[in-house]
Amino acid sequence: MQVKAGEVMFEIFSQTDNKIIYAAPDRTILEAMLKAKINHTHVCGGNARCSTCRVYIMDGLSNCQPRNEKEKQLADKLGFPQNIRLACQTKISGNISIRRPVVDELDIEIILKQFDGAPGTKLGQEKDLAILFTDIENYTEFAEALPAYDVVHVLNRYYQTMNEIIIQHKGVISDVAGDGILALFGAIGDSKNPVLDAINAVRAMNAALTQFNGYLNQMYDWSFGIRAGINFGKVIVGNFDTGMMSKISAIGDAVNLASRIETANKDFGTQLLISQSAYEEVQGLVETHKMYRATLKGKSGEYALYEVEI
Repeated sequence: MQVKAGEVMFEIFSQTDNKIIYAAPDRTILEAMLKAKINHTHVCGGNARCSTCRVYIMDGLSNCQPRNEKEKQLADKLGFPQNIRLACQTKISGNISIRRPVVDELDIEIILKQFDGAPGTKLGQEKDLAILFTDIENYTEFAEALPAYDVVHVLNRYYQTMNEIIIQHKGVISDVAGDGILALFGAIGDSKNPVLDAINAVRAMNAALTQFNGYLNQMYDWSFGIRAGINFGKVIVGNFDTGMMSKISAIGDAVNLASRIETANKDFGTQLLISQSAYEEVQGLVETHKMYRATLKGKSGEYALYEVEI
């Protein structure tokens, strides 16, 4: 594209397309991209209703004009960080570099599912979360002793009971596997202290076992106990969708560490252990009984783990 003499134009370098596009100050990024014959996706026609035109501002964010009301409403709804902008609404006052995340039909399908009303972080974001792992003591023996139907029925009853408690304490179940629950605190809603929420959730879960075990004793002459591990750290959290299943999930070493902490309960005969980082979040708010030095599977060095009464 040639720029006419005296015409004010700014450069948009699209990393996705490896191309420089020129935009006038009164034109949006989308208008400039389409004028340059780039097939920039915009399902809603450029009306700030779908976000398929969004771009990552890789460089030059200060050269983007502030969000207008349309863009602000959608950005607030989907939790956009500052460097994600709607191309259909954004005008520029200097050179920028961008990346287009939506380039084909599968991308479009993923983006549009953000409007299904599911809670949580729609886009991947880094967050400091409390990560809770729990499992059931003596679950293996229980599963081996009962018919499959009874095992599934009891687990569904257990999951439903514990899910309600976790939600009440501002958490969300990210995953279940056998008798194990992975829950995240601080991923959705407002939480002043995600670690404290997680500890209180474990305590409430343990209290709920009294009634639950009454049912188990009557039906199967059995009872459950809970072991739990909590870590606090930075993870990538977002809504993950496989087509058959959609869930809020977290990725990062902090998640793996929480799992190892939960497993360490078996070594120390404890019910709830928390990491050093989690302890620092609740120091003075929660009484700890003992500090253990532990080597954890798959981790190097020793870790300080604190026992909390549940």
